[in-house]
Amino acid sequence: MALWTLFLQGLGLGFSAAVSPGPFQAFLLGQSGRRSIWRNLPLALAPLCSDGPIILLLVLVLTRAPDFLINSLRLLGGFFLLYLAWGAFSVARHAGQAVVSSFDSNGGFWKAVLMNALSPGPYLFWGTVGVPLLMQSWQQSVLAALCFLAAFYLTLLSCFAAFIVLFSLAHRLDARMTAVLNGVSALALFFLGIYQLWQGINGLWG
Repeated sequence: MALWTLFLQGLGLGFSAAVSPGPFQAFLLGQSGRRSIWRNLPLALAPLCSDGPIILLLVLVLTRAPDFLINSLRLLGGFFLLYLAWGAFSVARHAGQAVVSSFDSNGGFWKAVLMNALSPGPYLFWGTVGVPLLMQSWQQSVLAALCFLAAFYLTLLSCFAAFIVLFSLAHRLDARMTAVLNGVSALALFFLGIYQLWQGINGLWG
């Protein structure tokens, strides 16, 4: 497979993963009204920290994670999303007040990393699409594998950075946008958390 084909595949998959609504995008939406753009931009790099161990794990288990692991991650991720939803709701409720909770501390980056690690999305993507393509390109050459990864993460992280800038600018247009953005974030995280819990329970005991 030609390098440019792998590069285009990486670009397409990275863009698709970035624009698909999910917990991480909702988290970025909620964070936009709490800190400056420059403090939020590092959040776009969170997938780099969480995806590495996931990719290695899925390669070791022959690109397919056990159902028990996926469903357990759904449960853990669901509870974590509900925790994040409560934090976003608290910020929306106190918007405009000089209140800074522990949820708004410097731990935002590691919350984003933990969210990805506990979400089944990265496992499903890399287990069904990403790792097979990565292994195929690796068999071709190390350069081909690096080309695919570089294109994927270049697109993914650039899109996340663009989301952060757009969300932050929307917040600055009107101070009331803090409450609105965090309210939307809280609702999105809440329903995503409930859905993920339902999937985990249904998978384990259904």
